[in-house]
Amino acid sequence: MKSKLWLVYAIITTVFWGVWGALIEIPEKAGFPATLIYVVWAFTMIPPALVAMKIIGWEFDFRKKSIMFGMAVGILGAGGQLVLFHTLAISPAYLVYPFISLSPVVTIALSLFLLKERANKFGWVGVILALIAIPLLSYTSPDGNGTTSNLVWVLPASIVFLAWGTQAYIIKVANTSMKAENIFFYMMVSGLVLVPIALLMTDFKEPINWGFEGYGYSFFIQSLNAIGALFLVYAFRYGKAMIVSPLTNAVAPVTTVIISLIIYAVIPNMITTAGMVFAIIAALFLSFEDSPENNEISA
Repeated sequence: MKSKLWLVYAIITTVFWGVWGALIEIPEKAGFPATLIYVVWAFTMIPPALVAMKIIGWEFDFRKKSIMFGMAVGILGAGGQLVLFHTLAISPAYLVYPFISLSPVVTIALSLFLLKERANKFGWVGVILALIAIPLLSYTSPDGNGTTSNLVWVLPASIVFLAWGTQAYIIKVANTSMKAENIFFYMMVSGLVLVPIALLMTDFKEPINWGFEGYGYSFFIQSLNAIGALFLVYAFRYGKAMIVSPLTNAVAPVTTVIISLIIYAVIPNMITTAGMVFAIIAALFLSFEDSPENNEISA
């Protein structure tokens, strides 16, 4: 059972992130800007971080190596989010999201060559299917606006792509020398450190909904993201980075689509539906990874 803890934690992450994905647009559509949603998210990281530290008896890890690892994980994740805000401001989402959704490719490459991780035959099939599913699930229709020949979005999108792919790799590396709870604590700290940048990016001249439907809904919705992130760190503690990363990135959007269908009666298009099928099959194959009955093979 212990060999499957990674899968349990990964599934919990996908559920929380899936619900989060279905609700994330509510505050912004109500007039609460994305940059302020980031600020709220940074503060939602505090409660789960405190719970995590209480679990290990407030055993803070202040070694330089641990601080570097923890802050690197947080800066790459939170910093990537801020760069994404800028990217979406200069380019259409239907181009950006499929591109950055392939960040697990970076994680897999780093895990293969630096961590020497390997997967069994089921794992490899699952990884490939997940990598096919992710951009399909991230596809957003142009809605008749056409495409753009302006490639100014490629550089910032590439930064997000590399940052998030590297973040997952570092989470795995950090788990080998420090406790997952301390990794998440430093993720919380780094998220708060970047709050001033998010405030500087906010256009306060534009109308902002300061009502509860703005910051209040944001706090609840972003708490789902924060809790999911904590369980993701646990998933990396017990599982292989090259397996956990594509699994969570592929399955969470499926949950989002299903919940959106129930709440908003939104019927997924053919591309998204295809992505869902690939993701579900990928999850089934990846669930066999690390099973005692399956022998591990090299890439």
